[in-house]
Amino acid sequence: MRAVPPHSPADALAGLATLPTRSSTSEQAADAIRRHITEGAIRPGAQLREEAVAAALGVSRNTVREAFRALSREGLVEHALHRGVFVREVSAHDVADIYRTRRLLEPLGLRAAADRPAAVRTLDDIVTRAEAAAAAGDWASVGTADIAFHRSLVGACDSVRVDRLFDQLFAELRLAFAVIDSARALHEPYVARNRHMTTLIGARAVDEACVELDSYLLDAERQILEALGGREPGR
Repeated sequence: MRAVPPHSPADALAGLATLPTRSSTSEQAADAIRRHITEGAIRPGAQLREEAVAAALGVSRNTVREAFRALSREGLVEHALHRGVFVREVSAHDVADIYRTRRLLEPLGLRAAADRPAAVRTLDDIVTRAEAAAAAGDWASVGTADIAFHRSLVGACDSVRVDRLFDQLFAELRLAFAVIDSARALHEPYVARNRHMTTLIGARAVDEACVELDSYLLDAERQILEALGGREPGR
């Protein structure tokens, strides 16, 4: 049985701004819905009613239908027969698979970043922003900085395809983040770890940095799996 979302879909859709006429395309509609899902404004399990979304965005229902199809391919929404479209609820298996993929991708970016002083400076700037946000108690911004850190790490691979895959992984992972009630509990432990990792990368201590990254990802995965009440099969 699908869990009832903590707030109504109508309330969640209230923040969707009407798109300018020239921008009323299915891609931009999908971008707007995706952003609301990944930022937690529309929660996993919430039903997305075609009519309500079309009205909120100021687009046609056909445009919304196309946007739903795109988001379905990305794994963010799912069509339930005779019931409609719902924001997907990720499973423990999904989370384990996402982190398995991250453990393959991110060390590649880490090794590439160690050879690029500009990449290290970018990582340092992001961690500095996260530290300032943490000091101010702005945990939403800390979370945004954490995602930017790992996206920049992978970005050092200089691969459009890797970037695209990573963005999809994080869009799905945001659905899992929703099961952790405290943004502070979710993000605070990793601020200092990102700083430590950046220091190691800057010092070209790549092997040590990779060990820290692997430990970081295992701990983050375990935290989410515990919140979901599940474990990776076979672990």
